[in-house]
Amino acid sequence: MTTRVLVVDDQVLIRAGVAALLRAAPGMEVVGEASDGDEAVRLAAEQRPDVILMDIRMPGTSGITATERILEQSAEPRPRILVLTTFDLDEYVYAALRAGACGFLLKDTGPQRLLAAIAAVAQGDTLFSPSVTRRLIEAYAPRADAGKPRPETLDVLTSRELDVLRLVAGGLSNPEIAETLVISESTVKTHLNRTMAKLDLGSRAQAVVLAYETGLVTPGNGTPGGVRT
Repeated sequence: MTTRVLVVDDQVLIRAGVAALLRAAPGMEVVGEASDGDEAVRLAAEQRPDVILMDIRMPGTSGITATERILEQSAEPRPRILVLTTFDLDEYVYAALRAGACGFLLKDTGPQRLLAAIAAVAQGDTLFSPSVTRRLIEAYAPRADAGKPRPETLDVLTSRELDVLRLVAGGLSNPEIAETLVISESTVKTHLNRTMAKLDLGSRAQAVVLAYETGLVTPGNGTPGGVRT
């Protein structure tokens, strides 16, 4: 099965290099290259890629705005958007995750890691390591008033769904959550899917952001120790 990829970056050498790598890789097809956000929105609508590699800082329309527009305008299945950034603590990455991006890659990512990441998100996975998730959220969640009381929207969740959301926000993978809660991985997925549906969330990344913004999890204490088993 071929994964159709749109490459978005205002730096021509980076864009061309990534595109060349993908064209040489089995199972990958580059359906377009965009140098700014406006072009990315247009090409996403025309080509309907499976995955978009999205730069953040570009002249004119930013990658954040482009991400929002693409996901708002796309029919199901929506493209999976991976943010490209120079720094792993780029404050704009946080905004991109809120906009619906499914993860992010550093621009110094090796070729094999890049290809594996694209393949993973094309299959519906998210691209976050626990350490990167915690560093990112701990650095920028305070700006979103993470200490505010939990809103009524979280009251629609069951106690187990709250447990799963806490652990997701702590950077744990589904197998790790299953082990922690002593439940099956399929049950974890069911709880997470129900949580996202109830809260009208489009990605695991948005679930992480919401958990910190609402104060369900606080920076520095992303992995809870008091969940019920």
